[in-house]
Amino acid sequence: MRALRYGLTVLTLCLTLPGAVLAADRAKLQDFLEVTGFDVALESIRLSASSAPQMLGLEAEDFGTEWTRLTTEVFATDTMHDMALDILEETLEDDMLTHAAEFYATDLGQRLVEAENASHMKEDDALKQESGEAIVAGLEALDSPRLDYIKRMNAASDSAGTAVRAIQEVQVRFLLAASGAGVIELQMDEPDLRELLSADEEALKESIEQGAISGGAYTYQAFSDDEVLEYAKALEHPKMRRVYDLMNAVQYEIMANRFEALASAMQRLQPSQEL
Repeated sequence: MRALRYGLTVLTLCLTLPGAVLAADRAKLQDFLEVTGFDVALESIRLSASSAPQMLGLEAEDFGTEWTRLTTEVFATDTMHDMALDILEETLEDDMLTHAAEFYATDLGQRLVEAENASHMKEDDALKQESGEAIVAGLEALDSPRLDYIKRMNAASDSAGTAVRAIQEVQVRFLLAASGAGVIELQMDEPDLRELLSADEEALKESIEQGAISGGAYTYQAFSDDEVLEYAKALEHPKMRRVYDLMNAVQYEIMANRFEALASAMQRLQPSQEL
């Protein structure tokens, strides 16, 4: 399943949908996670832990050799998997699940999932970004329609349009949790913190958009233009859009939850730092 970039507010909306009474059962959800690749997308949340110290003005090395053990423990795959199932069991309607699963179960769908899983778990983000940007430059030189297809994919899979707010929410929850745990001394209250983070909102939005284009160019480089277009059309289906709204909201909620847990766990390791 494509990289997930939605907002936590979407989750709140989904939790109140009347259709939630028709949510899928747990066994079908487990199959759904595998066939769509969402299980690997959840596992890749662990890689985001590398950014945690930088948010505090620190480096992972500041926490010693226990950092890897700590992040592996907090971002345990089974824990995140169970959290996703618990939420989806109450929110993902059966017809939405069936629609998405049927597409990803096709030959094209499974090849897409394989490519996306490999991209999710590639730890060298700098190399992936550099490679993606080079591919984009080549496509621009050729005036290739593929870039338009990738942009359509990104627009369809970000139909909630809340990526920036979601990232800010993760940061706020992590910093407040770190302050509460004594990991840092936060020299501002929550409203001021939110205002500070919102100051670079436009730059963050542009960065996300450009990253999504280069990321798509990298991830789908082995697919034909026709296949990328077919995927874009599949993502534009209203049911698939709703699935992505929910999937991305779930992933960001799990990320924020695990970052809060990480902040508490860092209390056992941390140096002190003023922010």
